[in-house]
Amino acid sequence: MTQFPDLLRLLSSAKAEYIVVGGAAATAHGSARLTLDLDIVYRRTTENINRIVTALTPLNPYPRGAPPGLPFRWDAKTVQLGLNFTLTISLGAIDLLGEITGGGDYDKLLPHCVSLELYGASCFCLDLDTLIHTKRAAGRPKDFDALAELEAIREEKRSQ
Repeated sequence: MTQFPDLLRLLSSAKAEYIVVGGAAATAHGSARLTLDLDIVYRRTTENINRIVTALTPLNPYPRGAPPGLPFRWDAKTVQLGLNFTLTISLGAIDLLGEITGGGDYDKLLPHCVSLELYGASCFCLDLDTLIHTKRAAGRPKDFDALAELEAIREEKRSQ
């Protein structure tokens, strides 16, 4: 089980620039759905990649679903050469996303974020409208399943 409080505090204390998206963002907005991993869109600057790599290195990142023993090097060069990483770490599971369907990269998403305090960590989270848009754009069955609840949450917030 992913230890969301510890992971968010770790990233924030490392001064990583990231945006919470996906199921964790839905939970932050009031969704009752269970999510098993932390999805973040990270800023792809050299400095930020170095902060994320340094923060996650002690947690033994490894590609989620890859067979044991697969040669994998977790370093800044690997992240710079890639874009999206689905990782298992000692605190659970994290998806590092350079960009997301329907939303783009960190800089494009940042204007569509809210600043939240989650588990004692200050972080950016996709606003509800953008979260709904990106889930619809992703087109996966599990995202379509979540849409009705997220739209109901949005309507409830608008009526307050």
